[in-house]
Amino acid sequence: MADFKTSTHRSRWIFTPQDLIEKYKAANQRAKQTLEKFLKYGVTRIEVDADGSLQYPEPQISAKDNAEKRSRPKPLNVEEEQLMRSFYECKIQEVCAAFSFPQKIQATALIYYKRFYLQWSVMEHNPKHIMLTCIYVACKIEENHVSAEELGKGIAQDHQMILNNEMIVLQSLDFDLIVFAPYRSVDGFVDDIEEFCLAKDDQLQMLKDLHRTAKMEVDKTMLTDAPLLFPPGQLALAALRRSNEMDQILDFERYLSTILSRQDLSHALSELIESLDAIDSWVRKHQVPTAEDMKHIDRKLKFCLDPSSHDKSKKREKKSKHKSKRSASEMQNLPPGA
Repeated sequence: MADFKTSTHRSRWIFTPQDLIEKYKAANQRAKQTLEKFLKYGVTRIEVDADGSLQYPEPQISAKDNAEKRSRPKPLNVEEEQLMRSFYECKIQEVCAAFSFPQKIQATALIYYKRFYLQWSVMEHNPKHIMLTCIYVACKIEENHVSAEELGKGIAQDHQMILNNEMIVLQSLDFDLIVFAPYRSVDGFVDDIEEFCLAKDDQLQMLKDLHRTAKMEVDKTMLTDAPLLFPPGQLALAALRRSNEMDQILDFERYLSTILSRQDLSHALSELIESLDAIDSWVRKHQVPTAEDMKHIDRKLKFCLDPSSHDKSKKREKKSKHKSKRSASEMQNLPPGA
């Protein structure tokens, strides 16, 4: 069985909050620069020198070009990207629930999705497409194979889009596909708590309730950046501690002391509690964006993913206005009584 201590999950995919800020900012800045170059030079105006370097000829900008530039939607900022990612992370949970996938598939897909967007901006790769591809890859890795056709059909999406994005997702994950989710850790800790409490009868039922609510708390945690910042064991303990606050089934701090005393762990109880408090803080401050919240951001994203769509929209709007004026003029020219 794979061991978290020796895993790439631990060695390569646990970051600091500052790491995440820098990665999100870098991806956002790169996407903005790419979009700006596209809008400035166009895809056909880039010249390639003999040494392979790219030259961007100085564009001839007219007053009309300046007016169009001012009317274009602006690229997404870092905060808007975060909202877009959060929106589709919720969709991952909804799709997995609709297909009755096990929690490990939901968790694996979410972690893949989070890792992917450490490398890329949502302005570079459509988050809806990446969401579905991450679910598809998670199903494969967790041996719960669902065909791309079946997944696409189930949510009325073109399955070819899922297959087209599979390789870029795998490459962006550096093929580190074994991930560790907190759900299994919750299962193990609940069994351990049963022994710790010497639980019997009524208390066993209370522990079942604790188990259930803790997994619901993990669901909330998985929608934050916490899975990129903390190991799954700590995510599980934080979820259990929040669940225990409701019914006070056990002295949780004493239980944490027992865990530390049993294992060869270098950090003190105060350090562990500090980590659990930090996880709780991530969960408390997380807000799930609504569809209404996303309308404006989604319009901007559509432009970023397909800059020509804005020009097409303006042409359709202009054509529609022209048609309306012509119809009005024709009505005025009709003879009386017609």
